[in-house]
Amino acid sequence: MKNRELVIAIVNSGFADVVMVAAREAGATGGTVLKGHGTGSKKFMGMTIEPEKEIILILTEKERTVKLMDTIYEKAGENDGKAIAFALPVEGAVGLIENIGEENDGQNK
Repeated sequence: MKNRELVIAIVNSGFADVVMVAAREAGATGGTVLKGHGTGSKKFMGMTIEPEKEIILILTEKERTVKLMDTIYEKAGENDGKAIAFALPVEGAVGLIENIGEENDGQNK
């Protein structure tokens, strides 16, 4: 079983493509983009504006995590993207392209 981690990056709306280009540079093969709203709302001319966010989920091998997060921050963290990224351990995964055709010994790969 490979050691994997889930890298989660949160950026301002419109910066998911910047994150994915950076992630591919760091060796990621893909990711999933979700739309979200921040809770740091602002008032503008009497209207409440909730900042739109994009959440990018990237499952990666543990050895690539630090490089992946560093590259994401370098490309989208210090500009208008305002990226933050963190990683969580993944105990198992099924349905990955690399697992198709492999024998399953009863454990998640």
